[in-house]
Amino acid sequence: MIRVLIADDHPIVRDGIAAVLATQPDLEIAGFAATGQEAVNQTSALVPQVVLMDLQMPKLNGVQATAAIRAGSPEVRVLVLTTYDTDADITAAIDAGAVGYLLKDTDRDELCAAVRTAARGGSVLASAVAAKVLNRLRGDAADNRLSSREIEVLGAIARGHSNKQVARVLHVSETTVKTHLLHIYTKLGVADRTSAVTTALERGIIRLG
Repeated sequence: MIRVLIADDHPIVRDGIAAVLATQPDLEIAGFAATGQEAVNQTSALVPQVVLMDLQMPKLNGVQATAAIRAGSPEVRVLVLTTYDTDADITAAIDAGAVGYLLKDTDRDELCAAVRTAARGGSVLASAVAAKVLNRLRGDAADNRLSSREIEVLGAIARGHSNKQVARVLHVSETTVKTHLLHIYTKLGVADRTSAVTTALERGIIRLG
C-alpha cells in the first residue's frame, strides 16, 4: 500500500485528488495539509511514501516545503501537482528535490501512475513540462557551443600561437582575438587560455596533430 499526503490550500482540490486516489486499491490517503508548513509537519508525523505538493501555499510555498521535507525526511518522495508551468517554477521545484512535476489537468490514470512511479523511486514529468525541460537543455547547450571561429582561435592557441600570431593567421585584429577568447572562457567555464585548451581537448572540441 502506497501512503500519500495531499498538500494543497484549496479544500475542493484536496477532496478531488483524494477521491481519485481512493478508487485505487494500492493507494491510501495518509493525510492532508493546507499550508507548506503543515505539509512539512504532517510528513514528519505521518511518514507517507509520497507527498502531492501544490506550489502556491501559505506558510512556506511548495518549493520551500519540498526542500524542508527532503532535508528532514529524505526517504519521502515529493511529487509537484500545480497549475504553474513556468521555467522558473519547474527549475525551482526540481532543485528543491521534487521527483516529479505534474499539472492539474493531468488525467486520473496518469496521476495514479505517477504516484506509483514516484513511490518506486522513479521520476515523472508531465509531457508539457518535459518539453519545456528539453527545450531549455537544448537552448543551454546551444548557448555554450563554440562557434567555428572560436574553435579556430582555440585551435591556434593550442598550437602555441600568441594572440598576435592568431590575429595574423585569421586576418583579424588582436582585439577581436581577445574578444573571442573571452567568449570561449565564458562558454567553457574557465578563467584562462591554458584551462580553455585543456577543457576543449578533454571534450573533443579541438584536436592536436
